[in-house]
Amino acid sequence: MKKTFMGVRLKRLREEQRLTQAALAGKLGISLSYLNQLENNQRPLTLPVLLALNSTFGLDVQSFAEGDEARLISDLREALADPSLGESIATAELRELALNMPAVGRALVNINRKYRHAAEQYAAISARLGEDRQAAAAVLPSTPFEEVRDFFYLQHNYIAELDDAAEAIAGRIGSPIGRMTPALVSYLESQHGVKVLIDAIDELGSGTQRMFDSRTRTLRLSPSLHPGQQAFQLATQIAILELDEAIRSIVAEANFTSDESRGLARIGLANYFAGALILPYSIFLAEAEQCRYDIELLSHRFGVGFETICHRLSTLQRHNARGVPFFFIRVDRAGNISKRQSATDFHFSRVGGTCPLWNVYEAFANPGRILTQLARMPDERTYLWIARTVSHGRGGYGAPTKTFAVALGCDVRYAERVVYSHGLKIDTTLATPIGMGCKVCERSNCPQRAFPPIGRALNIDETQSHFAPYATSP
Repeated sequence: MKKTFMGVRLKRLREEQRLTQAALAGKLGISLSYLNQLENNQRPLTLPVLLALNSTFGLDVQSFAEGDEARLISDLREALADPSLGESIATAELRELALNMPAVGRALVNINRKYRHAAEQYAAISARLGEDRQAAAAVLPSTPFEEVRDFFYLQHNYIAELDDAAEAIAGRIGSPIGRMTPALVSYLESQHGVKVLIDAIDELGSGTQRMFDSRTRTLRLSPSLHPGQQAFQLATQIAILELDEAIRSIVAEANFTSDESRGLARIGLANYFAGALILPYSIFLAEAEQCRYDIELLSHRFGVGFETICHRLSTLQRHNARGVPFFFIRVDRAGNISKRQSATDFHFSRVGGTCPLWNVYEAFANPGRILTQLARMPDERTYLWIARTVSHGRGGYGAPTKTFAVALGCDVRYAERVVYSHGLKIDTTLATPIGMGCKVCERSNCPQRAFPPIGRALNIDETQSHFAPYATSP
């Protein structure tokens, strides 16, 4: 039998039975000092003591076992992982709580579930009514990643100060489009005294793409990067060296809630600048308009990947020179959203995942192929979406490869400006009805609905449907 310390549960039993330590020790046939050690977790419970508890009080021995401990620990970890609590709770502490005070642990889990349910209801109702996203986010706490994504959303994914600075530097460099790497290497050396090395050194390690030594003014890049990725990393280093003060000022004005959020925001802004430097606004917009936003043509023209082009297309919102207002999203096979950017007010749901009828998920079944879709939201607005898989891998044979689906969308009224509308019948009545996610979507006749929308009671027919507990397919 595994050593099990159950002192708090023994004390609770004794209090419920209104017994003194001496009385309980007598009933169990053990010494007072031994009981005192058990209650203070100085000795583990033994099988004879457990059997004595069972024969004396009729208790189920399993109530003192650890069968449900792992499940309660998992529930507690989820409930207490909220960054707004300001505390990091170790697994050892969670185990002690689950083992010695399971009733308190279950109460904490139930309180958290009620809070999350209320917060999700508020967020869902706010989404349906079109209320301020910041107000919903204040009630439904964000992780640092979500907080930074919300910041870019509120900026319509366009940071004028950084975009203008990037275009000015690109102009001084001469903007050798598609061949930026040598020019950026020269710029770093002449303007910042930085020497760039592209070598396979041990310090870079697996997955590390850039390492800067401020003492020797040496920037080292991984040799696994292709020229477009090298240019992006060089541009990011320029942002860190040349625009650090401007980036910190933008972050300070955003009023992030944690140091982690502020750190992630600085990285995000440096990466934004890098994309703007290797894809200068005016040149990129002119090329995009000329080829009708053909992503693959733009990728070849500028020497960067499909995903990078999609990301940049979602930022073209300069006041006097706007491109098509796109929204951009990246998901993995499990439906986790790792990137979402919107140049408009298109709302990506924070509640209950996204819609399975969206073509971004179909892309995984058609790797490397661009899929198009006309999709109609519950507010009757229709969007043109394109989706394709992208893969990232740096190792040799047998090394894991990361695969995502990226999607780019725009309102159907811009469809004629986009090459992907070619051959499509732009008829909104033929559009696929999708939603922001089951918990906030009120389409009652959706064949893919996983559960009913928050705040709506079920009728008897719905309780027998495919989203009812333990329901089976007919």
